[in-house]
Amino acid sequence: QVQVVESGGGLVQAGGSLRLSCAASGRTFSSYTMGWFRQAPGKQRELVAGITSGTSTYYEDSVKGRFTISRDNAKNTVYLQMDSLKPEDTAVYYCAAKHGSSFMLEEFMSAYWGQGTQVTVSS
Repeated sequence: QVQVVESGGGLVQAGGSLRLSCAASGRTFSSYTMGWFRQAPGKQRELVAGITSGTSTYYEDSVKGRFTISRDNAKNTVYLQMDSLKPEDTAVYYCAAKHGSSFMLEEFMSAYWGQGTQVTVSS
């Protein structure tokens, strides 16, 4: 069983920055594709950014140029650097770890998920 724990959320003003961290247990962390999702009240959970074991990345259109995903396999940790934050970025952010190298949402259904961390951006 892989444990996934997010941290780094909080309250920030519009235009500010936050860095989320996601620590995952297990000796095979480097082989996982990692994804950052978010879910705002009344909305579906969406994939915001992803990174494969080979460090290929994916970004949802609304965060391109503002968010950066990275990973440190030595620390079993993936990061989401969020800059130029907007009120519409407010959501609970979740980290997920899965096998395979695609970013297909259905493959994340069987991923290992964290409990989420709240990000609130005030205007």
